[in-house]
Amino acid sequence: MKPLAKKQTTTNDMWLDAAKNVESLVSREELDLATRLTVDEIKKTVKGKKAAYAWSAGKDSIVLADICEKAGITNSMIGMCNLEYPCFQKWVYENKPANCEIVNTGQDMEWLAKHQDMLFPQNSTKAARWFAIVQHAAQRKYFKNQNLDILVLGRRKADGNYVGGADSIYTDGKGITRYSPLASWKHEYILAYIHYNNLPLPPIYDWKNGYVCGTHPWPARQWTQSIENGWQEIYEIDKSIVEDAAKHIDSAKRFMEGIK
Repeated sequence: MKPLAKKQTTTNDMWLDAAKNVESLVSREELDLATRLTVDEIKKTVKGKKAAYAWSAGKDSIVLADICEKAGITNSMIGMCNLEYPCFQKWVYENKPANCEIVNTGQDMEWLAKHQDMLFPQNSTKAARWFAIVQHAAQRKYFKNQNLDILVLGRRKADGNYVGGADSIYTDGKGITRYSPLASWKHEYILAYIHYNNLPLPPIYDWKNGYVCGTHPWPARQWTQSIENGWQEIYEIDKSIVEDAAKHIDSAKRFMEGIK
């Protein structure tokens, strides 16, 4: 098998094949070595600093959480709003790390009615905008409220994410310092870590196109909208996801009719 390329250019079949055959791609010994080196690197990087990690319930952050806990970082956060799918929100509350603080950025149906282009993001630019106003805004709020020195992220170069320089650390214009210890981890390592450690995944991944969906369910809809019969395929696994989406669409339409 060829190594998995960037998420945006890897087909569903490639992801699924890699997940199915992950033990032949990454041995337990190879993964354990990568884990030990990463844990040691995290400990050295955050020594003497107040640190926490960002958790999104996506596959990368699920791996990150387990590794950060092993490195002694036990505080974390997740950015959410009032537009989350109930089934996803339920999964988050049932599976979030013990010391994970939920930071709600407040977007609701009234906001959505005024920003209908965000209902089904049609490109990565719209999805990035969503991350900026929810996840990134929540990270800034948590960082400042907790007086942190560093926030640990699950960003990886294999996804085309910006991670800073050689040390995978950068400080943005608002003074938030972010560190991505998984920056050099390939996709196969993430799949292997989840497999060997039997880590739970949210329902957005539990369908045949799941790995294309990205991390957070809301911006991930740009993928399900572009895949033929995407919502029907999810429905076959967990109909509550589709029902949640339908409720959001219907509520937004009714809200708009009411303010005309």
